[in-house]
Amino acid sequence: MKENNLGLIHIYCGDGKGKTTAALGQGIRAVGRGFQVGIARFLKTEDSGEVPALIRVPGIRLLPCKQSFGFSFRMTREERDMASRYYNEYFDQAVSQWGLWEERSDCPLTDPVDLVILDEILGACQSGFVAREKLEQFLRKRRENLEVILTGRNPWESLLEMADYVTEMTMVKHPYTRGLLARKGIEW
Repeated sequence: MKENNLGLIHIYCGDGKGKTTAALGQGIRAVGRGFQVGIARFLKTEDSGEVPALIRVPGIRLLPCKQSFGFSFRMTREERDMASRYYNEYFDQAVSQWGLWEERSDCPLTDPVDLVILDEILGACQSGFVAREKLEQFLRKRRENLEVILTGRNPWESLLEMADYVTEMTMVKHPYTRGLLARKGIEW
């Protein structure tokens, strides 16, 4: 087996806390070894504690998520349509900006990354904002040496089959069940 044979798919999933934290930790480890890392954050605002830290790390490219739509279960049909258009364009921007597709002579790579984190992409797919088929097509057609990390809940069977790593975070106990709301610097 070759050392540094990049190109595998990771999924961090489950109902427990730590999916994003694990993905970002993997990204920091990769940057520490000289890799370029792209991070696209779905279903999240820029008002999260990791954002100010990540934008300061050389080697990390954070694609800003400039629009927030709130919780999907509270959205109107019009808001869902707007969110779907936005997140599809956001996904396409990450793919084109970071050269995530196989390089073609008529479309040279402009700002390629070695590892991409699509944080909460599973939630974006589960909510119908990004089609599952679109994500799977990307995974099949991505550059051969592109390492991919996906996070979120409830990965579907065909996605699990494509993955090389699947780690499930299971909630055993969480203060939320006692009524404690998300805390700044801990949950966001």
